[in-house]
Amino acid sequence: MRVLIVDDEAGIRKTMRIAVETSGYTVAEAPNAQRALKYLEEEPFDAVFLDLTLGADNGLEVLGRMLETHPSLAVVIVTGYANISTAVEAMRRGAFDFIPKPFTPEQIRAVLSKIDKTRILETRVRSLESELEREAPPIDLESEEPATHRALDVAFKAAATPANILILGPSGTGKSMLARELHRRSPQSNAPFVTVSCPSLSRELLESELFGHVKGAFTGAVADSPGKIAAAHGGTLFLDEIGELPLEIQPKLLRLLQEREYERVGESKTRMANVRVIVATNRNLPEEIKAGRFREDLYYRLNVISVLLPGLHQRPADLARIAESYRIFFATRLGKHIRAFAPEVVTAFANYRWPGNLRELRNVIERATILANGDTILLRDLPEEFGAGPGANISVGARVTLDDLESEHIRRVLAIARNLDEAARILGIDPATLYRKRQKLGLI
Repeated sequence: MRVLIVDDEAGIRKTMRIAVETSGYTVAEAPNAQRALKYLEEEPFDAVFLDLTLGADNGLEVLGRMLETHPSLAVVIVTGYANISTAVEAMRRGAFDFIPKPFTPEQIRAVLSKIDKTRILETRVRSLESELEREAPPIDLESEEPATHRALDVAFKAAATPANILILGPSGTGKSMLARELHRRSPQSNAPFVTVSCPSLSRELLESELFGHVKGAFTGAVADSPGKIAAAHGGTLFLDEIGELPLEIQPKLLRLLQEREYERVGESKTRMANVRVIVATNRNLPEEIKAGRFREDLYYRLNVISVLLPGLHQRPADLARIAESYRIFFATRLGKHIRAFAPEVVTAFANYRWPGNLRELRNVIERATILANGDTILLRDLPEEFGAGPGANISVGARVTLDDLESEHIRRVLAIARNLDEAARILGIDPATLYRKRQKLGLI
């Protein structure tokens, strides 16, 4: 690291310089704010030790000027005990830490170690984010279809506001991708984006996951858990498939949205929430209200801004562009020189209904890229339902047996579902029954 020491007392600068240099870091000194800011213009620095009392200069103002031009700079405030409250205010404004005068070399080294560890963690996070980007196809949130274009335009206008956003649309249309993009475009973009999948847990576990719990609140609660609301503090809480939120939890979510208050499971202490809420569902919420499965007041609280993402078959103008981006991504990722889709593949894509939407398109193109032998994806590289095999002509009303119709339906649902539990829910059967049917079909 390169460290800049800013203090108007030469003796303090010397003491601090020795502590920094013996830790193995490069040091520069500045006796005043003007020289310090000039240093930052001329050379890159990782950390600054900044005295709050720099003669006529206001240390808080100097801190603001430093972070305005170098937001990633770790600025450590150096202050006398009488100014501890000012040091706390400096941290609120973005300082990394503070140390009081008089200080010891060990305190300087401890802060430097903390900065170093933070920089290593930030580097690892950036590396992981880069790996995730390489593992996932590019997010396509543009559209040539007027209805979809208008929906996305509304969403992006709302991104910079604190309004709750309700994203509607069938499974696989990219609702979670849109939620993440809205967070990225929001003022909370540097804070956490936390997802809670409402259908994934039982009512008790989902309540604990969302609101947190205290030790001993229920069997297995061996330690306190802050919950996802606390984890999303200052950022975005994304509730996926909100239509499947148990009715018993809905009043607590309504209170969170209205009052910004909640309690952890097993605790009476009221806590304040600082989160922006985005929700998504593939269900028809007005129908769920009529059936008594969803609260009307919660629906209106969530439905401040609603965005409908249509199914892929309703976006014919976008299909070729998205398919092409997936082809390029998977060809690059798999190291294959695939340059195009055969004309009959383009026709098959245009004529297909895409019940699994973007998720199914991604899976189909990944599969085809793996199977393709030459530089072109052919019809034979696609699944049977695209006219490449015996299941292509099986559809409702066709001259086929009920067994054949059921078998093909199960195959197609398994192809589009994220997991077996979701496939069982779509089919309306329990996972054990689905397992037996998969055995019978030879899919295990």
